[in-house]
Amino acid sequence: MAFNRIVVLRYRSHLESRQLAPGTINLRRGAVRRLAYEAADCGLLSADLASGIRRVKGVKKLGIRLGNWLTAEQGNALWQSPDRQRLKGKRDRALLALLLACGLRRHEAVALTLDHLQQSEEHWAIVDLVGKGGHIRTVPVPDWVRAELDDWLAAAAIDRGRLFRRVNKVGKTWGDGMTVKAVWHVVKESARRIGVAKLAPHDLRRTCARLCHASGGELEQIQFLLGHVSVQTTERYLGCKQRIRSAVNDRIGIEPNP
Repeated sequence: MAFNRIVVLRYRSHLESRQLAPGTINLRRGAVRRLAYEAADCGLLSADLASGIRRVKGVKKLGIRLGNWLTAEQGNALWQSPDRQRLKGKRDRALLALLLACGLRRHEAVALTLDHLQQSEEHWAIVDLVGKGGHIRTVPVPDWVRAELDDWLAAAAIDRGRLFRRVNKVGKTWGDGMTVKAVWHVVKESARRIGVAKLAPHDLRRTCARLCHASGGELEQIQFLLGHVSVQTTERYLGCKQRIRSAVNDRIGIEPNP
């Protein structure tokens, strides 16, 4: 038992001494725990040692990582900042509009193909989008976003394959896609034009959630849109604070008449 305890303590101290984020430590701890389960089942690890590894507690997360949210005015200025007279500008406008209005992740946007765009319930949508963790969802596409996509696709003469392609210095498409790093540069460049510092592509996903909520969108529908498994994750994306003045339960229809 003493040996088992030493192994467990060394395993835990190794994780914590790496100065990794709590989420990263807990993720790796989970992988080791699953390995311990399988090794014990196969007889490669003693039951006592496997049990000790499984009992190692995770690291507590202190606080919540803050993100950036754009106002509606800033979001409108951001996606319209690229020059629509240039091919690269058409692509960037369509990409930014999609990130802001549909809340896509970078890797989801660059993986989109023409086959994903379909009409569902008389509304354009991205159908069968495979997101984080292999979760599949359908993302509604507003008509104005579809118009920006059509403008880019027509100018780039794209009729199959990936929606977004590289554009070279002479203003011509090349290759069969673009990288997630290129999306990061598009967001940074456009943010600089409108005077917004430290804006990341994921901030556009947060902005989408908040603007949907501010316009009366239901929390459940926003969760579906973003593809969150937990509604608590969606709530963090909204970055909302409780209002005491003009509280939500002040006027709910059961109060006495004045």
